[in-house]
Formats: sequence, structure tokens, C-alpha cells
Amino acid sequence: MQEISVPAKVVSPSTMNTTDFVLRQAKLAANPALFSKRNADNVWVDISAKEFLADASAIAKGLIASGITVGDRVGIMARTRYEWSLVDFGIWFAGAVSVPIYETSSPSQVAWNLGDSAAVAVFAETGAHENIIRQAAHNENLTTLAHVWQLEGDGLDALREAGREVSDEALEAARSANGLDDVATIIYTSGTTGRPKGCMLTHSNFVELSENALAVLGDTVVPPGSQTIMFLPLAHVFARYISVLAVAGGAKVGHTPDIKHLLEDLQSFKPTFILAVPRVFEKVYNSASLKAEGEGKGKIFAAATKTAIDYSRATQEGGAGIVLKAKHALFDKLVYTKLRAAMGGNVRHAVSGGGPLGERLGHFFQGIGLQILEGYGLTETTAPITVNRPERIRIGTVGAPLPGNAVKIADDGEILAKGVCVMKGYFGRDDLTAETFVDGWFRTGDIGQLDDQGFLKITGRKKEIIVTSGGKNVVPALLEDQIRADAIVSQCVVIGEQRPFIAALVTLDEDALPQWGKAHGLAAGITVAKAAQDPIVLAAVQNAVNRANSTVSSAEAIKQFRIVDTDFTETSGHLTPSLKVKRAQVMKDFDSVVEEIYLSKKPG
Repeated sequence: MQEISVPAKVVSPSTMNTTDFVLRQAKLAANPALFSKRNADNVWVDISAKEFLADASAIAKGLIASGITVGDRVGIMARTRYEWSLVDFGIWFAGAVSVPIYETSSPSQVAWNLGDSAAVAVFAETGAHENIIRQAAHNENLTTLAHVWQLEGDGLDALREAGREVSDEALEAARSANGLDDVATIIYTSGTTGRPKGCMLTHSNFVELSENALAVLGDTVVPPGSQTIMFLPLAHVFARYISVLAVAGGAKVGHTPDIKHLLEDLQSFKPTFILAVPRVFEKVYNSASLKAEGEGKGKIFAAATKTAIDYSRATQEGGAGIVLKAKHALFDKLVYTKLRAAMGGNVRHAVSGGGPLGERLGHFFQGIGLQILEGYGLTETTAPITVNRPERIRIGTVGAPLPGNAVKIADDGEILAKGVCVMKGYFGRDDLTAETFVDGWFRTGDIGQLDDQGFLKITGRKKEIIVTSGGKNVVPALLEDQIRADAIVSQCVVIGEQRPFIAALVTLDEDALPQWGKAHGLAAGITVAKAAQDPIVLAAVQNAVNRANSTVSSAEAIKQFRIVDTDFTETSGHLTPSLKVKRAQVMKDFDSVVEEIYLSKKPG
């Protein structure tokens, strides 16, 4: 199959915008809780639809009183927290356009987002964030920026007070000024290369994509009364879209800015569904595996893992036999229930995006009773183009198009997209917009294939395909994903462009090292730098490389690797905020390691 188009199940009125979701929930007799926020005693307190409507309206009135008009751009620079969503909807209620900024951004990055979008105001989480914004405004002479409000302290209260004299009629005029075709937000791509581009996402992108997703997921994954805890950055389109989807469906959202406390937060909030990037699921599995090894239960966990994977595969292929069912029931009591309890006990579905999950992990989590619905999309597509759904899932793929979306495979294998998910274009860059569309189809830059059932499989990134000096095309992700799944590995970058053989740079997982080291006989307190040269660690990484190599041809296999003694992180400048590797930066900073590999006399 080369093309599939799924008709929309819901067609929204042209006058509708994202704020209508809040109004819809507030009109319900049930007045559902849309958000939950920790109080001073660290207890979750629900915020009803009517309460949220009143507060978002108060923020909007404050914006109007401060001179914000329909279509103005307003930035948000903060960690994931309730107030992020509050001011986001407040901006929309005022008829304005929100511009997310990653809270880890440097002054130059902040200046680019605010300057390129010609933002007139910005919300900053803390004084530190405000200082970065003011430094950026000073350095780049951002003359349009008139206001900076803090989320902490009394910044929002002052805004609420400022809007007291704004009438309900003036608010409604601003709120209803935008329809489906109008821009709701400008999200700047985190960008692995070059300057970020401002993706103009419309109210239609959020409204019609949410409505059509609810048409197929609303009864199972996001029904009224369901709840999720948000820990991904709300500046990222994936988290942002799910937040809007939750409001549309009447689901409750809690927030936690610190992933280090994720397990405790999951246990206290007890979500029914979660969303995460693949690295989170890898960490959950690897932590459980290392814990079992440390308690002398490694063999039991390995057997439980195999059973979960076998059970999931058998179920997908038509049904498990009686022996496998019995083994699965036994391990459910011994292992799986404990894993589900560690995630709060109520999680039944997880949505995974931002990168490939891997078939093995998908089957493992499905087998323990946590169904991961892997999807695919980009900032330019408001997140999901395709997604697996409970009744129509094929693990190892990223699902079929959501209603209202279409996918086409170009002659060179590139994935093209069309439909309610696709952006209006790049802000102020008609030239780039024209380059990115061909006959109305958005060029994703990813390579993939559609099976005969319309399920999409991602096979690589067009710009990242490596061509060796011998002319062999190699898709690095096929190897990297498998190696990175190993408990001791943090990141892996496959290299070999115009080189005689394929090699890899590997980093170690500093968080996993102490427990892994104890289980494998390493010296207590060993540093990452020393571990990178330890024969036991080198042998373990070699085993991971061997397993990955077994899935590709000899010409594509990794012949050499080097463990570098520092990790690739967002702080180091080697990962984007959405945890994608900046390959060009890695190659630049570790060029001496790369050259050393290829100066060696033998490829393996």
C-alpha cells in the first residue's frame, strides 16, 4: 500500500476554537474536574471546569486590560505545571496566540522565539526565567516586548486584578474572534540543526484533531473521568496536544515538573493513562530489571519478561495457548501486578511518541497489562498523524492515520501527510513552507512504509541515512534503538558517512551504573569515566552491539564502537528538549574520537 486516507468522523463548525472545549465542559451538570494541583500540604486538589473557566477568563481580562489584542503573540517560558495550561487558555480566551519557550532555553534561543514571532508579552515561571527574558530583550533590542509576568509570586494575581474592569462582553468578543482557520500557537521546532522554525498551528489543528481522536479513543483511553499526569515539557507539541485533548474529553490532568520523582507522583495521582517518550519506558523496564537482579530475582524477571512478550505476540496473532496463559497468570501475580502498582495501579494505556519504541518493549508492556499506543507525528502535524488504538493495534508500527488524516509514501520512501493535523505553514517563511509541501502533501523527512492494513512503520530519517564510502545505505536508528535499550547504555550514535565501515559512539547511563555495577562486580562508586574503560562494561556494550548487528546485514553492522565518558544531554547541547540527538553537534564535539576509530588499522 502506498497511500491511505481516513475520512473525518467529526466536522467542526468554522466558528469554533479551542476555548469552546472549556465552555463545553463547564456547561455539563457534572462540572468535571479538568485539572488537579498540589496544595501547600502536597495534596492533590481538583479544579473543576467552571473554576478553570473563571480563572482562564480572569487571566484573559487582565491581558486585554494590558493592551493584548486579537492575534498578538504572547510567550510562555515555564516548566510543566498547572499555571502553564492556565495562561495558555487565558491567551486563547483573549484571542491571542501563544508562543511556547522551553524553560531550559538560553538567552539567544529566547530572543529568537520572541523576536521572530514579534511577541508583545511573555509569561515567565520564576525570577530567573524573567532575568533570561530581559537579558534576551536587551541584547536583541526586542522593542515589541511590552510585558513580562511571573507565574510565581503575585504576578498572576496582579493580572487578575488588572482585568476586573473588563466587561464580559469585551471578553466574549475577543474569545470568539478566532475561528478554525486562525492561528492558535506558534511552536518553534527544537531543531537538531539550524535556526528553529515557527510552526503555525491553527485552532482547527487542535479542535478537529482532538474531536476526531476522541471519536476513536474517547471510549477507551480518554473517557470522561479518566486522568493523566503530565511530566513532558508543555512547550513540546506532544504534551500540549494531549493537554487540549484531555480538556476536550473531560479528562483530568495533573502536572509534575521533575521526572526524578515520577514514580512517587504516579503512585499518589494514580493516572489511568500516561504519555511518554520511548526513553521513559526504557528506563522503567531497565530499572525493574536491575532491581530484580539486585534482589537475586534476575532469572524470575527474565522469565516473566519472555512470557509477557510471548503472550502479547500470541494474542496479536490470534490467541495464547493454555500453557502460555497459565504461565502468564502466574507471573501476573508474581511480577506484573507489582510493576503496575509502581505506576500507580490504575494505568491501562500509555501513548508513546517522539521516537521509535521498539517491538520488544511494546510487547513487554502489553504483556504486563499496560497497553502502549505508539503514534507518529511532528511539530508540524500537531503531534499525531497516526496512532495505534486499543481495538486496532499492531505493535512494531506507529498505527494507522487518525480520522481526518492521510498518509502517502513517496517514490523515495519519504512519508507524506495531509489532513486536519497539518500546520498552516512556517511563520514568516513562505519560502520554507513552499519547499515543505508537494501537491498539498506535507513532506515529513522520515522514511517509512505502509502495510496492507494501512499501518505505518518508520524505518528512518531521510536526512540521517548514512552512505558509506562503499555506497551502502544504512539507517542508523535501526541499530541505535536496540543498543540504547540495554540497561547500561544511555545514548548511541551510529556513524560512518563516507567512511569504510559503520561505527558507533556510546554513552553510559549514570543513574543505572551503581546498581548495574554492583550486580556485575564493578568496584563500588566507580565513575562513568572509569566504567567506560572497564573490560566488564566494554563486554556488555559489545554484547548489545552484537545483538543489534544480528538484525542487519554485514555491510550495515557496527564494526567498532567507543564509549565516551560524558553523556549526551540537553544541558551538554547534544540533545534537543524532546530528547532527539543533535548528530552534527555530537560529530563536532567528538571528532577526535571519530577520527581515532577510522585511523585504526582494522574495521573490527
